[in-house]
Amino acid sequence: MYFTSVDSPLGPLLLTAGPDGALTSLSVPGQKGGRTVQDDWRHDPAPFRAAREQLAAYFAGDLEEFRLELRAEGTPFRTRVWDALDAVPYGATTTYGEIAARAGAARAAVRAVGGAIGANPLLIVRPCHRVIGADGSLTGYAGGLERKVRLLTLEGAMKGAMDGRPAGARRKAADLGVQEPGPQRPGA
Repeated sequence: MYFTSVDSPLGPLLLTAGPDGALTSLSVPGQKGGRTVQDDWRHDPAPFRAAREQLAAYFAGDLEEFRLELRAEGTPFRTRVWDALDAVPYGATTTYGEIAARAGAARAAVRAVGGAIGANPLLIVRPCHRVIGADGSLTGYAGGLERKVRLLTLEGAMKGAMDGRPAGARRKAADLGVQEPGPQRPGA
C-alpha cells in the first residue's frame, strides 16, 4: 500500500493507493472511520500525481468531475451505493432515499444506505458530501459537518439550503419543466 499527504483547505488529506496506482482511500483529519498510516505502508507521492493535480483544481473551482482510477473494497450493497454516489453531479444534492432507489434498495433501507455512505473510503472524490436529509437538512458526514458545508459551498450547492430546499430539488424541478414560483407581489 502506498500513501501520501496532500494539503487542502480542509486540512491535510491522507491518500492511499494499491500497487497498481488506483486510489483506495482519501481521508481527512479526525474522520470517523478514516484511515491512519500503517507500518507496512510505503510513503511515495509518485502514484498520486493525478490525484494531487485534480484535487488542487477542484479546490480552486476549476474541476467538477474527478477522472481517477478508484478501487474501494466493499460489499456488493456498499458498491451499489457508492456507484450511486458517483452519479450525483457537481453542484447538486440528493437524499438518502434517492440514493437507495438508485442502488436498487427499498426506501426502508435508508438506514443501511446511510451506513454504506458513512463507510465511503474516498471522501471528496466520491461525493458523499452531496447527500442530505429529505427535509434539506445537512445530516452527518464522516469528515464533519463543517467540511460538508465547505464542500457544498465550494460547489454552489448551498444556495438551495438557504431557501430551505436542497439545490438538487430546484434543479430537479427545472429538469422536469416545472417553473419555480417567482416573488409574490403584495396583494397579488
